[in-house]
Amino acid sequence: MNHLLVSGGQPLHGRCLVQGSKNIALHLYAASLLIPDVVELSNAPDIIDTHVCAELLRSLGADADYADQTLRTKAAGKISSVIPAGLGGRIRPTACFGAAVLVRAGQVAFPLPGGDAFCDRPIDRHLAVMASAGADITLHSGRVEATLPAGRPEAFSASLNTAFGPSLGATVTALFLAVTASGTSVLTDASIEPEVMHTIHFLNRAGADITVQPDGRIEIQGVDGLRSSNYMVPVDRLEAGTLVMATAATSGRTTLEGARLADFPSAFHDAVNAVGIEISDVPGGVAVARRHDLRAIDFATAPHPGFPTDLQPQMTALLTLADGQSTVTEAVYPKRATHVAGLREFGADISENGNTLRVRGPRTLTGTHATGVDIRCVTALLLAALTATGTSRISGIFHLNRGYSSLVPKLANLGADISFSDL
Repeated sequence: MNHLLVSGGQPLHGRCLVQGSKNIALHLYAASLLIPDVVELSNAPDIIDTHVCAELLRSLGADADYADQTLRTKAAGKISSVIPAGLGGRIRPTACFGAAVLVRAGQVAFPLPGGDAFCDRPIDRHLAVMASAGADITLHSGRVEATLPAGRPEAFSASLNTAFGPSLGATVTALFLAVTASGTSVLTDASIEPEVMHTIHFLNRAGADITVQPDGRIEIQGVDGLRSSNYMVPVDRLEAGTLVMATAATSGRTTLEGARLADFPSAFHDAVNAVGIEISDVPGGVAVARRHDLRAIDFATAPHPGFPTDLQPQMTALLTLADGQSTVTEAVYPKRATHVAGLREFGADISENGNTLRVRGPRTLTGTHATGVDIRCVTALLLAALTATGTSRISGIFHLNRGYSSLVPKLANLGADISFSDL
């Protein structure tokens, strides 16, 4: 099943259950390495990255079993200090796994991260935090080696800011290093993305002492160790947001079970409202419908509670159907435009200027053959195919399976004419 065949023009109607959050789950998988006892993470999405992480945990000496949407781990005893390149190089939060191993083993060797490659995504803030915690660090052609001479992280203070705002991943790395350090660590300019906040909630339930101050500083009083913990992975706001836009693009009406308005960042809610989409809480989920013809908007991605960068490609696809010229500014990464070429194949009128896209609509999209090169890119192309006249062939669906457990069956159940194909 190398491709998707999509015959567009079918409105989406009905109910579907939103999966657990991919991005939150991956950071919780890494956090489980800090706990030498049983951890159960329920509502974990059945995606490629979950299975890669389970295999990675086992390669490090932890017990890890994924079944019935629950990942059960136990990282008792000695933990290997080497993250295999064949596993660590396939996921994005490799440096976070590296930090957890460094805490448990006192040393670590890990490859540079994998995951989506829509732009350079450096790990310099991760390494700076490790150094602040007392680690000696060397780099060898695609591999990082770090050692804690004292065998345990030292308390530290660190800023997590970058040219594009607070680093989500480096904030998680800092939490891992600080949670069992001797003394109090202070993080400034820290990310407050849901991935960070749920990692904090999980660690505190396991016995950590982490406080988010009103001014945004995060203070961590180191503890001697963490205990067994259970945690439910929250709803995936990115899948929910994708389904909101797919519903609107096809002039459908759906209910997203398990989601609530509070799961969406305020800037996303504002943007879809301005475009002409109504989303509202109903018993058991969120109801989605178009209020009127879609209207052009201007928006920029930003850290939480701003518009999520991982929903920018899908919104760009939706705006090809909106009346007027929209301006889309990518401000979380230097550039994110891997979806543009594919959308143009459908007939979209999109121009690029640095990190800004201008989308002119409404356009009548026509079925075509397009290839996605990362998770959100292929999702944007799929959204375009749902609205296009004729049949589209979408390649690169490996990436779709990295981020979504069952998006294609969900769309089919909602009425989309969509199927897998080897041809």
